[in-house]
Amino acid sequence: MTNQEPFAAAGAESETTREGVSRRSVLLTVGGAASMAVVPELAVQSASASRLSASTSRVRLAVNGMRHELDLDTRQSLLDLLREDLGLTGTKKGCNQGACGACTILLNGRRVVSCLTLAAMHDGAIVETIEGLEKNGELHPLQSAFVEHDGLQCGFCTPGQIMSAVGCIAEGHAGSPEDIRFWMSGNICRCGAYPGIVAAVADAAKRV
Repeated sequence: MTNQEPFAAAGAESETTREGVSRRSVLLTVGGAASMAVVPELAVQSASASRLSASTSRVRLAVNGMRHELDLDTRQSLLDLLREDLGLTGTKKGCNQGACGACTILLNGRRVVSCLTLAAMHDGAIVETIEGLEKNGELHPLQSAFVEHDGLQCGFCTPGQIMSAVGCIAEGHAGSPEDIRFWMSGNICRCGAYPGIVAAVADAAKRV
């Protein structure tokens, strides 16, 4: 029994037409022309998307009592604005996922992780960072308490710990070591200096 090509009808023309042009070559030519027509359109779409993603927004912020007006990429986090545009590197970039608390600041009096906060969303906001706590050469009571109670080792998480503690005390959540541990649980210390941190916050809560 001879093998026949599936779906080949008897007497059907071969792949080559009467003029000697292959159906395959015709399809390839047509397909190539169609794809060439699509390329410019894709290029335009790509350029348009690039312009859209790189859009900027005028943002006014009061950071540690100083007013700033900046044109920012709408995708820029508040953390990157503080560190890269304003040079306030006390706020640390740890996990950059909102899990460690190293970038904690006060935004309109409330503690937030600045790595997950888009700067463009907070036009007119009041921002406080670790650099703004010291006044006239004197440390903030929390800064002094962290030193006195050895609330740090490597110090990387300390700015976020202190800013979070400022918020914790202002919120009225520093009445007991248990409360402090609970309400400060979003701030991770890789060195394990938690006993000193809790003692420092409890001590500072009595001073402010």
